[in-house]
Amino acid sequence: QVQLVEYGGGLVQPGGSLRLSCAASRLRFELYRMGWYRQAPGKQRELVATITRDYNTNYSDSVKGRFTISRDNAKNTVYLQMNSLKPEDTAVYICSAPGANYWGQGTQVTVSS
Repeated sequence: QVQLVEYGGGLVQPGGSLRLSCAASRLRFELYRMGWYRQAPGKQRELVATITRDYNTNYSDSVKGRFTISRDNAKNTVYLQMNSLKPEDTAVYICSAPGANYWGQGTQVTVSS
């Protein structure tokens, strides 16, 4: 079955950076719009960013200008570069092919001093 596996989460200080990766398998990766979502404790899952098969990107207002989504179809991988991190960015970050309802397990990102 389709697998989406996230990497790169961790603990970072406010103002720091992290790069998340999501490796897809058993998926015609190049055909799918891919996205990153996040869920903080006690809150609903929210969209962070998406990238289409044509490399068009979309960001939530809360991360625009700080986060960058990209993809490498040769590696079946989607990335999320996160800069200028804030404590409110703390959440589990989840990779998805949302149109096909494929979801990863998530990786924890904690922003704290």
